[in-house]
Amino acid sequence: MDVALYIARRYFVSRKSHNIINLISWISVAGIMTGSFAMIVVLSVFNGFEGLVSKLYNVFDPDLMVTALHGKTFREDSARIAQVRAIGGVWYVSGVVEETVLVRYSNKQHVATLRGMGPEFQQNHVLDSMMIDGSMVLSDSAHDYIVPGAGVAYQLGLDRRDEINPVILYLPRRGGNMLTPDQAFNSSPVFVSGVFSVQQDFDTRFILTSLKFARSLMNYTKELTAIEIRYKPGASTEQIKAEVRDILGSGFVVKDRYEQQELLYKIMKSEKWAVFLILSFIILISAFNVIGSLTMLILDKRKDITILEAMGAGSGLVRRVFFIEGMIISLGGALIGVVLGFLVCVLQQQFGIIKLGNEGSTFVIDAYPVAMQFTDFIFTISVVAVIGVIASWIPARQISRRYKQIVEFTR
Repeated sequence: MDVALYIARRYFVSRKSHNIINLISWISVAGIMTGSFAMIVVLSVFNGFEGLVSKLYNVFDPDLMVTALHGKTFREDSARIAQVRAIGGVWYVSGVVEETVLVRYSNKQHVATLRGMGPEFQQNHVLDSMMIDGSMVLSDSAHDYIVPGAGVAYQLGLDRRDEINPVILYLPRRGGNMLTPDQAFNSSPVFVSGVFSVQQDFDTRFILTSLKFARSLMNYTKELTAIEIRYKPGASTEQIKAEVRDILGSGFVVKDRYEQQELLYKIMKSEKWAVFLILSFIILISAFNVIGSLTMLILDKRKDITILEAMGAGSGLVRRVFFIEGMIISLGGALIGVVLGFLVCVLQQQFGIIKLGNEGSTFVIDAYPVAMQFTDFIFTISVVAVIGVIASWIPARQISRRYKQIVEFTR
């Protein structure tokens, strides 16, 4: 065994001449442990919320969304869309038209976004698991229907079972005469087949309907505002994205899920890194205890330093002893904190110990979500190791300067 490591380990576990040194050493371990524990738990909770938000958005957002580079609409090209459908890994392709509409039901009004979806969307049951009332039926052989979000339904007080009072949709008519309201707006009565609930941002904004009905309301024939592409599990996003760009050409913008909600994901990442830096600063403050503990230990072991010098040990060996002592305190506290953080996260995943809100709350989940990532453990231990090196080096380097003074003083 390395001599410096052996002596440092003995110094750590043995009693000192002053109990306060033992106390400060264990306070140092506890401080590093608490910071490491908090970092693992908080980062895992952030990962859990990020995964939850991504999951909710991914239910509504397609894997790829194609829009026009210039202008709002583009002509539907059946041949090119067929080529996109033939790409390996593509599940389905659906045309989309989208426009802001005024919705009126009974004596209530609400402004929403009407999104017309192609028949492929309804056939593949994308949002069936998110229906809280009724079913995802956009059209049948006789009628067209709408499926509003839960927020829209709440604002209008919609009753899906109301077969007498339809919902009226109003949309500005292209080229209409604004002097006469009847000619300035297209309007159409329609009934509700169901209500979906994905996420508040979607629930309060969107009303889904069939592509055919939306086009008739918007005076479109072959126009589309977007193409929605979803692919099978395991398919390569970058590969499909590149092939879609090659097929459609440079006149289109192809966005994956991250790019569709780029601001949201950037905010979540920024918040996570901000918390990481704050917790790192807390660990840095805890490292001052390590510096104080090592400084007092060096003073306490002056006689041992004299003995080591008499046995032929140089200042380098003595410096290594106390440097290793500091690293034992730092890494020991980090490992304990990381293990405790891991155990708490596992318990939260399995049993949901810490709940979100009170019983009967309307949160999407009951308990705080937790998702552990290997990189968080690596970053935590790395940060503690770097801080530990600095905290151990500061008092240890003083030995080389004061080594002779300590020896002469003890003599």
